Order: sequence, then structure tokens, then C-alpha cells
Amino acid sequence: MKAVRLHQFGSPRNLIVEDVPDPVPQEGQVRIRVEASGVHVIDTLIRAGGNGAPVPQDLPAILGRDVAGVVEAVGEGVEETWIGERVVAYLGAAGGGYAERALAQAEALHRISPQLDAAAAVAMIGTGRTAVGILDAAALTADDAVLVTAAAGGLGTLFVQAARRAGSVVIGVAGGPTKVEQVRRNGAHVAIDYSVAGWPQQVRDALGEQEVSVVLDGVGGDLGRAAMELLRPGGRLLMFGHSSGTPIPFTSDDVIERGLTTSWVIFSILRAPGGLRALERRALDEAAAGRLLPAVQRYSLEQAARGHEDLENRATTGKVVLVSS
Repeated sequence: MKAVRLHQFGSPRNLIVEDVPDPVPQEGQVRIRVEASGVHVIDTLIRAGGNGAPVPQDLPAILGRDVAGVVEAVGEGVEETWIGERVVAYLGAAGGGYAERALAQAEALHRISPQLDAAAAVAMIGTGRTAVGILDAAALTADDAVLVTAAAGGLGTLFVQAARRAGSVVIGVAGGPTKVEQVRRNGAHVAIDYSVAGWPQQVRDALGEQEVSVVLDGVGGDLGRAAMELLRPGGRLLMFGHSSGTPIPFTSDDVIERGLTTSWVIFSILRAPGGLRALERRALDEAAAGRLLPAVQRYSLEQAARGHEDLENRATTGKVVLVSS
């Protein structure tokens, strides 16, 4: 089979497509003929070999934390009825997704609804489950004005849809006119280009007498701080990452003075009732029902390096997915 292997840490160009033996499912595993595999920000950190990311113990390694496709073989202890089923699975740190075939634990499998293609299923198994967990914590209502940073990204796209369905006023900020137009088409009432100086005032002008009550931020840094400063007294700041490289700079005095509620919602996701698997199932069901529709940017296996480059340079919209030919 063909697989994208990392031989040394560093540049995206270190991701090389090679012919390797097909993996053999062991006890409790299945082999999936991969149709789509997800690319995460953490994949770029692992590839670079730093920034606190968990790096593989041995190289060469095949990255990729989630896959969708068809089960073609099973290991000992797995029912043969899985063979031929369309499935999606989160592989976790074991990786192996950037390939034409991948191994997954049978207990990690979800059957894919006929309404979903493989790329959409991959988007929802990882990014979608995170979105559902964050939205649970946000508890958005029709009384909220919700500001979403990186609103054209994989998570941001889903947040805009969910906030709109909750009846909230939705403000989506993204970088560049193309992304801003996508945010507007996705349903945001207000779409703002954060690369334009003075964008926070544009938000205030658009809202008039209303103020932002909730910020959903995974960017951090100066952008996250500017979004935080738009919050009304008593507003809620939900943080789930810092793709800028640094968290939002603020002190406890900043929070207490304005009566803000701040939370790192990733921790609450890990404690969700039913665990991550329950969030995965809910995310897939939401997509199949048409309530949360992921935006997907597709690359071939041979374009894995370019996918990493584009993700790092913020040149992507939606979820980055590698698709097999």
C-alpha cells in the first residue's frame, strides 16, 4: 500500500509517500481500506518535533489520528460481520491514518450513516466531537451574542451553525476576504476580517446597543485578547486552544474587575458523561441529521506536505482531510 511516512522531524517536506507492507490486524483490531483521514494541528506539531507535542518513539512513522473507509479484514476476537462495513474511527496516538490502509481497535468503530461521505465522517469523529463538547459547555441561548474566532476553520464553521440554530446573534471573525465571505455564507449575522486594523470597532458598530456575551476562542494571543475585551460585564470566555502559539494574555484582575467567567473547556470535554465515544456518536448523528455540516478541504495522500503547509500558514478553510484515490 501507499503511506505517508515521516523519516525525520522538521519541515512538511519530510512527509514522504512510499510503498509499505499492508498492516496486519492483531487481536481486537480491524483493517480499514481508508477513504479519508483527518489532519489535525497536533499532527503539524508532532511532525515538527517540538512544542510539547507527543512525538513517536520510532521513525519512520505514519501520522494520522482518524480514518474513515471500509473494513476489509479483522483480527482474532472480532466478529467477521464487520467486514464490508463503512466505518469511521479515532485512532488516537497510535496514528497510522495517512495511508491507504490502517488498523483500528474494533471498540473504536462507528458505522457511517448513508447520509455522510467519508470526509465528513472524519471531520466529525475528531473535530466534531470537540465542537459538541464545547457547545455543551457554552450552553448558548437566544439571549446571547456569540463571537467566534477563526470562524472559517473546522471548529469555527460548526460553532457558527450551532449558535445560529440556538437563536444567538453570531459574529464570526476570520482572516481575509475569502474566509470572511465563507463565514457569512455559513450563517453568521456579522462577518469581520480580523486582519484589518480596528476590527473590534467594526464589531461594536455592527452590534449597536447589544454587546458580546460569549467568546469561543481557540486562537489565543492578541486576537483572543481583543475578542475578550469585547465581552460585556459578566460575559463568558471559553478557550479551547491557542493556535497563535500563545494563550490569551490576561490576569485574574482583568477577569474579576469585569465579572467574566473564563474556562478551558477541553478539561470539561474529557469529563463528559459517556466519555469521548458518546461525543463522537452525537457529532456523527448531528451531521447525518443535517444540523451540523462540516466544511472540508480535501488533499490527496501525495499532497500531505502541502496540507500541513497550508494548515500552518492558515491558508485552509474547514477541516483538512486526506483522501485516497
